[in-house]
Amino acid sequence: MATAENGSSEPKFRWIGTRPVRPDGVDKVRGRANYGADHALPGMLWGKVLRSPYAHARIVSIDTSGALAMEGVHAVVTAEDLPEIAPEESKIGEGPTNYRDLSRNVMARDKVLYHGHAVAAVAASSPAVADRALAHIEVEYEVLPHVLDGDDAQSPDAPLLHDDLYTKGVEPAPERPSNVASRVEMGRGDPERGLAAADFVVERSFRTKAVHQGYIEPHAVVATCGEDGRATVWASSQGHFMIRAYCAKLLGMEQSQIKVVPAEIGGGFGGKTTVYLEPLAIVLSSKSGRPVKMVMSREEVFRATGPASATRIELRMGCTRDGRITGAHARLEYEAGAFPGSPVGAAVMTLFAPYDIDARAEGYDIVVNKPKVAAYRAPGAPMAAFAVESVVDELAAKCGIDPIEFRLNNASKEGVQSTFGPKFKRIGNVETLEAARAHPHWKAPLAPNQGRGVASGFWFNGGMQSSATVQVADDGTVCVVSGNPDIGGSRASLAMMAAEEFGIDIERVDPQIADTSSVGYNDLTGGSRVTFATGMAVVEACRDAVRQLRERAAAIWGVEIDGVEWADGEARPTKGGGELEPLTLRDIALKAARTGGPITGRASLTARGVGMAFGVHICDVEVDPETGKVDVVRYTAVQDAGRAIHPSYVEGQMQGGVAQGVGWALNEEYLYDDDGRMENPGFLDYRVPVASDLPMIDTVIVEVPNPGHPYGVRGVGEVPIVPPIPAVANAVASATGIRMTELPLSPPRVLAAIDESRG
Repeated sequence: MATAENGSSEPKFRWIGTRPVRPDGVDKVRGRANYGADHALPGMLWGKVLRSPYAHARIVSIDTSGALAMEGVHAVVTAEDLPEIAPEESKIGEGPTNYRDLSRNVMARDKVLYHGHAVAAVAASSPAVADRALAHIEVEYEVLPHVLDGDDAQSPDAPLLHDDLYTKGVEPAPERPSNVASRVEMGRGDPERGLAAADFVVERSFRTKAVHQGYIEPHAVVATCGEDGRATVWASSQGHFMIRAYCAKLLGMEQSQIKVVPAEIGGGFGGKTTVYLEPLAIVLSSKSGRPVKMVMSREEVFRATGPASATRIELRMGCTRDGRITGAHARLEYEAGAFPGSPVGAAVMTLFAPYDIDARAEGYDIVVNKPKVAAYRAPGAPMAAFAVESVVDELAAKCGIDPIEFRLNNASKEGVQSTFGPKFKRIGNVETLEAARAHPHWKAPLAPNQGRGVASGFWFNGGMQSSATVQVADDGTVCVVSGNPDIGGSRASLAMMAAEEFGIDIERVDPQIADTSSVGYNDLTGGSRVTFATGMAVVEACRDAVRQLRERAAAIWGVEIDGVEWADGEARPTKGGGELEPLTLRDIALKAARTGGPITGRASLTARGVGMAFGVHICDVEVDPETGKVDVVRYTAVQDAGRAIHPSYVEGQMQGGVAQGVGWALNEEYLYDDDGRMENPGFLDYRVPVASDLPMIDTVIVEVPNPGHPYGVRGVGEVPIVPPIPAVANAVASATGIRMTELPLSPPRVLAAIDESRG
């Protein structure tokens, strides 16, 4: 790592911070890339899933004989074909996954808990035959009362989803089961004393609806299981090691019996961090003796995979007249869907992170008769930010202080103790606020019916386990092998860090994503961890290989390794090297067979030193007072990336988060009828933003390097979806003078608020 010529400590890079062509770009634009549904095998069968028509019902009996008797039907699976997982065996290792719940979500056992819950699956010679076979499976249900709303689920007379669910985290321990799965609390100081001392206090209740990640590619898998009991799975996911672990546990197999080959992924955003079809495909293949392919329809994706939680958040926050926040308290209720596990814990962590304040938050995880929720970019944080950033704006207005100045007055910075425990290390919270304040957008004039909003956002980012290998070929090229699906540009970022370490052209680096049998374990792609954590493993593997290259050069020259340095893709003698000529990477690789064999660098680690990240967004909207329609007319996203390895990918992450957040704020929601059936399970009625709904999104990358990473990386994928909802809401409040606290801010809802304000 060189330093700049002016003698400053700022490093000067050859590739880091540049914008090379993405390694996977050509195959994707030419249609050659293989996604989950593209894979096929000889003799392959088609799998389909029978799903519950009820939101809550007891399964009295299932008769599959009619389906099995059909020509072309080769296997039928129900919960009886999956091992029963006892409560005490529900977890393995140190992870949070409840395998008993996961198994019962993959295939209903005893009861169905939401409309669309899987009840049985078939494998047949064609999709049409499989569909007909589903119609011949006879299921007798005892329909039970259902509950669709977190408030109703807490009522003493609410129908119970689980007779053995007792609230965790409360004292004394409850004596009766309920739909409240757990309680979590975090905070610092004495916020009640601070609230009592405040000159201004704002107290509001906020609501958000369930929304889907909106990935374009539905869930898809091909599985084959041989006579020896070994299975191979091709799947589109955010982690093929995750698929291997989950399937092995759910099916009572050894992990060594399952190999998972990653496909390209057509979007995930957290929604592909679990399994739905994969275990079923393995069992169907085992029973039929044939490969089985399963692909969800769009309707199945909406009805049976995990959305983000619907929420209710009650917040009190106070401040002095000079703009100092004195205290805050929040109660967060997050719907988990049919099984416990909402991201309310992460929401409690992130809620007050942008601010140096005394605050406490308590969060409740609540089960309802809806699909089990899944992660969605910064899980839990966007809804929490909606509440906090809306109230922060109100307090700033009461004080007569510019909203960015108000945030700067209270901004968390290095050394401040967070409300979730640790003290912040080097962070870019203040720098992003200052960059937003300096941006021309902040002072630009507004037209009639327009308003401007600003909001901060935070995500703590992930580390976890990663492995990588680096293989040097005899032509001097380098193959970087990792085990994380590329969902946001990690092929490019890993290749660029490798090129930087070796000092070679980026075109000389070939990044590959290996299957579960070909590279060491990697945790899934999520939490903005891959460029940080797997990148760290790649850097260590490269340095291992470079050390070996220096050793080989030393052997060729007959000197000690201390007499060899590595720079710009070649071994050079240190001072006193005499007439020795530098040896290029290719020179050394060609002699590898005679100097010790193949040169391969390896690294495995649990990544520490995660860089927490902040962003600030500015949004301008125009509100039609006659229809309530809200148009986003200008948008600027500012974010601390630590160091932007590939700025184009960072900008893409920022813009993508804005697009999703704007849809969440203005249009998107799950709509249910009284029977618990989703009414808008498709992109025609579930309204995600299209290009015409959005302006050009300006991006400003702030770089406050993370000292915990060799290149200063902070994760960038999560933060961009946190500020958009409150930024839009604050802009609507600015344009209309009306503070709205329930999402989405759809035309009917906005118009109703305008009409009410007119009297």
